[in-house]
Amino acid sequence: MEPMLSIKNMVKRFGGLVAVNDVSLDVYPGEVVALLGDNGAGKSTLIKCVSGVYHADEGEVYFEGQLVRFSRPIEARRHGIETIYQDLALANNLDVGSNIFLGREVKKRYLGGLIRTLDNDFMLQQSQMALDSLGIHFPDLTQPIESLSGGQRQAVAIARAVYWDAKLMIMDEPTNNLGVPEQRKVLDTIRTLRERGVPIILISHTLPDIFAVSDRLIVMHRGRKVTEKKISETNTQEIVQYMVGALDDTREQ
Repeated sequence: MEPMLSIKNMVKRFGGLVAVNDVSLDVYPGEVVALLGDNGAGKSTLIKCVSGVYHADEGEVYFEGQLVRFSRPIEARRHGIETIYQDLALANNLDVGSNIFLGREVKKRYLGGLIRTLDNDFMLQQSQMALDSLGIHFPDLTQPIESLSGGQRQAVAIARAVYWDAKLMIMDEPTNNLGVPEQRKVLDTIRTLRERGVPIILISHTLPDIFAVSDRLIVMHRGRKVTEKKISETNTQEIVQYMVGALDDTREQ
């Protein structure tokens, strides 16, 4: 099986600081790959190089077997790479449908296209279908995002990525600041996506979540990849040792 995403020898510098140092990894269809590391390990910088926020100084990114270079995040999204950051990038004053179609609004045309208005009914209908497909139920899709719980907002961000045909999903701390029931719902949604064959890169500090839904994990420390393991071949105590720098497979080679 060919990887959906392949990162080869990526390097990203900020002045004299090497934030990502010669990192390579593959992500295959239908798997959840956890990306772990303490603050400053380089996790977020790495995914921002993949999603077009930053430009890597060295290395290559292959997506669906093709060499890609994204100068902007919209270019990554057009290829099917959807990134859900901690701030979710939702418009709090708009409703669910408007957020799922944010920047891609559907309009009705009148008088041969001279007059165009938002097709809110269509967007709400499609949003409902996207949420239903993930087993997510809202009592009212017309309420503004700001009135929703943290878990419901996370669900909207995920449903938006799914509706727009995400081929690869990157989630940055998706269960952060959520209650236990909402954390479980997000993890169930990740499992649903995996069953559909959508690969996921999951960034999280919550090790129980990682072990609950991931197939493999990669640990970074000070910009380098220090280990890569199958979930079945490790445990939380060992992973913590990698995260703090006490263990490093690259030093042992």
